[in-house]
Amino acid sequence: MSVLTFSIISFLGSFLAGLLGALTGLGGAVIIIPLLTLGLGVDFHYAIGAGLVSVIATSSGAAAAYVKEGITNMRIGMFLEIATTLGAVVAGAFLTNYLDPNILRIIFGLILLFSAFMSLKKKINHEDHGTPQKWSKTFKLNGSYPTHEGISFYTVRNVIGGWFMMLIAGIMSGLLGIGSGALKVLAMDNIMRVPFKVSTTTSNFMIGVTAAASAVIYFQKGYINPGIAAPVMLGVLIGAMFGAKILVKAQTKWLRYGFAIVVTYLAIQMIYNGMMHPKA
Repeated sequence: MSVLTFSIISFLGSFLAGLLGALTGLGGAVIIIPLLTLGLGVDFHYAIGAGLVSVIATSSGAAAAYVKEGITNMRIGMFLEIATTLGAVVAGAFLTNYLDPNILRIIFGLILLFSAFMSLKKKINHEDHGTPQKWSKTFKLNGSYPTHEGISFYTVRNVIGGWFMMLIAGIMSGLLGIGSGALKVLAMDNIMRVPFKVSTTTSNFMIGVTAAASAVIYFQKGYINPGIAAPVMLGVLIGAMFGAKILVKAQTKWLRYGFAIVVTYLAIQMIYNGMMHPKA
């Protein structure tokens, strides 16, 4: 395959990944890494490096639009980033040195299945107006966001539980080169009871910081190849910017079904590949 052909396929695939990643809050790397490894034969570690770059681009493209719309909760994002960055650095610096690439493929496939499940799970738009809890009040995490009916207020719950779930999300990001958006949305939506649009947009804001922490480690190890990362970064950035505009204005139900089908197929392929691939 020529360099031009590789770049075009990488760009188009990354554009789609960035679009879907922004729409779901799960990050485009869940599609990009299987595309690179299964479709284009890229070494898994180099695919992780490109995935981390793509996550940073996704976050940059989507987060700016969401912050401008007033949906993202910056305080929640910065508070939880302490956990995700810590997990990402620990995983990227230590765990990747000891885990076989085939084990990483299997873990990645399982995370993909979980991401597909999360994309299909019915979204409950939590709008808790009860008495603020101690930690959410201490860190001023409660907030509001614009809706068609006006400004909607919400109260954050289970801050400590959400923080520890974010620690796990950071570890997965450092191991697999993804934004771990599924775990982040789970932490904010299901555990902390944050409204879905706020959890999705705040996840997009956070994943770039988490990925940047991991990317430094992978760059030092020589796993970020500009020839692979450049078309991926450009494609996912443009896709994420389009996705951000669509999410603000449109219903994404059918796109989520399509996302789940694609990701489930990729998950099965990754798990099979990890089980049948010769030992590294």
